[in-house]
Amino acid sequence: MKLRHTPLSIPAHGDWLAGTLAHAPDVRALALRIHSSGRSLDQSPLDGAPGPLEPALQAAGFATMTVELLTGDEALHDADAAFNIPRLTERILAAVDWAIHQPLLDRLPLGLVADGTGCAAAIRAAVNAPESFTSITCLGGRPDLAGAAPLRAVRTPARFVVAPESPDAPMLASAYALLQGERDWLALPAAGEHDRQRHAAQAASDWLASHLPPADETGTGQSPWPT
Repeated sequence: MKLRHTPLSIPAHGDWLAGTLAHAPDVRALALRIHSSGRSLDQSPLDGAPGPLEPALQAAGFATMTVELLTGDEALHDADAAFNIPRLTERILAAVDWAIHQPLLDRLPLGLVADGTGCAAAIRAAVNAPESFTSITCLGGRPDLAGAAPLRAVRTPARFVVAPESPDAPMLASAYALLQGERDWLALPAAGEHDRQRHAAQAASDWLASHLPPADETGTGQSPWPT
């Protein structure tokens, strides 16, 4: 699949979020991949090396829109920026609003993949705009920071991908127990870091793909992209 990569600058309540859109003909849906760390967009959350998530999603037929929720200044100078869950939530919704106003993206089903504190913002975003997302995958992270009420209220299907020995696993388990909608807990197998990242990427891709509506309901049977 030949990909076209487009750098993005997305307006969000007076700030600009850096992003990358990767697309190709015959995509089935759009996967919004959010970061809340300030790191380079092509780095994995675990070790800073290029990660396997976007390639896994693209191989499954997704266009990918990777967005960093922190500005460069926030990442450098505000240690608490990643924990401002209301602001991160607003920025996810701003990215979604931007996407649905793009002629090539507006009719694609949208799945969401998050890690870190972005998981909490993803939960809240799905509560605020339940019609916007087909599913959510949290790659570890801190969904517990969304708060008990949003976790109970979210109805978007959610998968938690968890390394059992992670120090965040107990908090993830507590957050997972509050979910009332469709949910899935996937414990990663014991493996080296590279293999674990690959397993996590496949788990995210499979979950998002399994919750796409049939093509005849979305009009995605033909490519929206210029060839």
